[in-house]
Amino acid sequence: MTREEDIRNAVDVLRRGGVILYPTDTVWGIGCDATNEEAVKRVFEIKQRDDSKALICLVDSDARLQRYVRNVPDVAWQLIDCTDRPTTLILDGAVNLATNLVAEDGSVGIRITDEPFSKELCYRFQKALVSTSANISGQPAAQNYRDIDQKILDAVDYVCWSRRQEHKPHQPSSIIRLRQDGQVEIIRK
Repeated sequence: MTREEDIRNAVDVLRRGGVILYPTDTVWGIGCDATNEEAVKRVFEIKQRDDSKALICLVDSDARLQRYVRNVPDVAWQLIDCTDRPTTLILDGAVNLATNLVAEDGSVGIRITDEPFSKELCYRFQKALVSTSANISGQPAAQNYRDIDQKILDAVDYVCWSRRQEHKPHQPSSIIRLRQDGQVEIIRK
């Protein structure tokens, strides 16, 4: 299967409200349409995770990021420009997302991906994509396809083919919380 066909298949499943497994700029992810409440609910069920714990979204560009956050602070753009590894920003003022994806305080964790497959997937889908590690809550994140629990593989609607053969270490993203009042908190280095 070509990368083009793989992305087309994944986008078709996402548009129908399905859940996919896909390689990201960090670890393998469980993904769905970040604007579809039922799909987000399924991701929580697959991960066996309490829905009070927020999920992260991936987008492909600065413009798409601004579609989902009311006012992106200047410091966020500075961090995006200067970080040398994938960094998820938790930003206040989430908009246009499934309500069960947004934290109780109105914030959302969101990251712009530069990894070719996930960036193209987000671009073709034209919406934010849920990106949570492909593991049962509490278990280690799946760095590579071979690390994914069979229960997760069986529970999703589509498993991407791209990068399945890869066997190299991957780390989850850094997570930085930026508050509207200017406070910065490093949650995960």
